[in-house]
Amino acid sequence: MPLLGAVPVMLSAGERITLKKRVRGAKTAWRDRLRAQIVLAAARGRGNARIARDLGISQDTARKWRGRFAVRGLDGMADLPRPGRPRRIGEMDRAAVVALACQLPAATGVPLGRWTGPELAAELTARGLAGPMSASSVLRILAEHPVKPWQYQSWIYPRDPDFEAKAKIIVDLYQGYYDGELLGAGDRILSFDAKPQINARRRLHPTLPAAPGRPVRYEHEYKRQGSLTLLAGLDVHTGQVFAATPATHGIKPFMDLAGQVMTRPEYANAPRVFVIVDNGSDHRGQAAVTRLAKAHPNAIMIHTPLHASWLNQIEIFFSVIQKKVVTPNDFDSLGQLSRTLLGFVDRYNQTARPFSWKFTASDLHDLMDRISRHEQQDNPHDESLSEAA
Repeated sequence: MPLLGAVPVMLSAGERITLKKRVRGAKTAWRDRLRAQIVLAAARGRGNARIARDLGISQDTARKWRGRFAVRGLDGMADLPRPGRPRRIGEMDRAAVVALACQLPAATGVPLGRWTGPELAAELTARGLAGPMSASSVLRILAEHPVKPWQYQSWIYPRDPDFEAKAKIIVDLYQGYYDGELLGAGDRILSFDAKPQINARRRLHPTLPAAPGRPVRYEHEYKRQGSLTLLAGLDVHTGQVFAATPATHGIKPFMDLAGQVMTRPEYANAPRVFVIVDNGSDHRGQAAVTRLAKAHPNAIMIHTPLHASWLNQIEIFFSVIQKKVVTPNDFDSLGQLSRTLLGFVDRYNQTARPFSWKFTASDLHDLMDRISRHEQQDNPHDESLSEAA
């Protein structure tokens, strides 16, 4: 029971979830985590003295944040505005910083790939857009806005005119449908692809294990020992992976691995086996569809749209391989690299689980709709021409 005089705290379901996320969050600030712990303990009926003892803080601190939450809810968990020196940089200058940061350097005639704090400060001063300010001031201003012009990401615009129709077949399969009908109990789904050009790099100095206060150390220089391809297939429903490491990828290695998988009873006896592939040269086009169906009549090859390998679940497994095996890459020979890759596949299969794929046909339609709207905004002239036509 709470001590006499302790402010009672009641949490809604949403507030409880938010506070628990703050406590568990790896990037949550220490002060925010502590305040969330205080409120959660108060909601469990604990008094200020018990909370202070458990968290190693003063009773005044427990009382303060308990009371603020009781009065203002989650808004009360933030620091109150503090008095201090008035801002030296005015709102107009701050707006000029954000406005310039939201333009590509090339659009302003500046020969840069992307803005940095010092470059923004110099350009603002040179063009008289704002009063003199330091690069650190520019960075502080941008820290108040979700504008980070020094960050960038690449993307590929869907170029396949039938992108949505082709992609829908795959996302529907992941949801258990094909041609609008539920898959049969014996139907299987396989996801195939190749991770080519995996290099074996022998470091010029032996790798040193971790020690107290020191991470694992890898020699920067290395000698190439050649490269190989990891060819793999994933059973979407079980998470099991089948793999081979041929010297190179091509039609024959692909058909060999597909044959090894398809001759297993669970696939050989399945009514239908849907084989999802991208548009790589070893399984491209109608010729690959025909070739696979001729070798295995119950196999139905499904191609992802162009530049949409992210729809192929085997790519998720390849990202696991990259993080856990290939990086940072220290192998004495191709043989060691191959044994390590295949050994990891065996280890992975011991605890394999299917990936939790949540991207649905509805999500796909919303994505394509957003892309279409962005395209219209970027090319208003093209839109007006199409309407006139």
